[in-house]
Amino acid sequence: MNDNANPFLETEEESQIDLTPMLDVVFIMLIFFIVTSTFVKEAGVDVSRPNAETTVVTESNSIQIGITANNQIFMDKRLVDKRAVRANVERGLAENPGASVIIVADADSKTETLIEVMDQSRLAGAENVSVAADER
Repeated sequence: MNDNANPFLETEEESQIDLTPMLDVVFIMLIFFIVTSTFVKEAGVDVSRPNAETTVVTESNSIQIGITANNQIFMDKRLVDKRAVRANVERGLAENPGASVIIVADADSKTETLIEVMDQSRLAGAENVSVAADER
């Protein structure tokens, strides 16, 4: 009997599975998740925040500034001088117009440093400047 006459015998070419449509779907899903995801930029330091009864949860598109217990200022996980806060906030507002500034200050940091950072943020053009606190 001729092998070509038997319809139940598969040739090597017919047994291959085409993976192209599946790869197309995977790449489209990957692009979708990359485009729609938001990335939160943290201040980059661990601080002990003070407690407050009037805390409010804010949106994630904000500029965060961290002040440590020894009054060091951090933005985007790097140490920043007091004089450079204004320029960094201006750059952040240029990248994300209308963003709020959240200052994450340690409970043991000086009020003077906090006020200077708030002042520099407002001079940079930030309309909404707030201080982060933990809920009681």
